[in-house]
Formats: sequence, C-alpha cells, structure tokens
Amino acid sequence: VQLVESGGGLVQPGGSLRLSCVASGFTLRPSMMRWYRQAPGKERELVAVIHSTGITNYADSVKGRFTIFRDNAKSTVFLQMNSLKPEDTAVYYCNVVAGVNYWGQGTQVTVSS
Repeated sequence: VQLVESGGGLVQPGGSLRLSCVASGFTLRPSMMRWYRQAPGKERELVAVIHSTGITNYADSVKGRFTIFRDNAKSTVFLQMNSLKPEDTAVYYCNVVAGVNYWGQGTQVTVSS
C-alpha cells in the first residue's frame, strides 16, 4: 500500500493550492479518504473527508474554502484549497481507511506574504 501526496508549497494569503494523493496497492476498497493537517506545536486535526458514497464533511475552519473530491479511475483524492489564510499553514496528510488506516508522508503548506 502506498499513498503519495503532492501539491504543497508556499502561497500568499488569499491564494489557492490543490493537493493530490495517489493511492495504490489496496486489496480492499477504501471506505473513506481523508485529509488531516498538523501545525507546529498543535495536534493533528481532521480537515475533510469523503466517504465511499461520495458524502463529504469538513472542519468548520475550512468550510466554504476547501473542497475534497476524488477520481476513482486514478485512485486519487484531491483537496482544493482556496482563500488560504496564514492559519492554514501546516503539514497536510492524506489518510485512507481500507480495513486499517493508511497515511501518506505529508506535504508542507505554508501561507505567508
């Protein structure tokens, strides 16, 4: 099982980034795919989740700004992040639940002028 994330970087406040997570090697179909983030000195927090039904949920802090979606044909989950704020700065992790939890290596997102 492998999760490969990409798309992080440095962006100015108000800007946008799209994170990608390519999943491979699963023997069970994922029941949900999630994005977490962890800022320095803080606990890891759930940002967004997409269930196998397509239902999505978001943390209150990102509602209306972030969108989680997936491409089943490419086994990829995305996180479109708009109107980014400095407080969105964190390492973002992809998480896939397929019987057990699988984690990506994380990608750094820095929002700063």
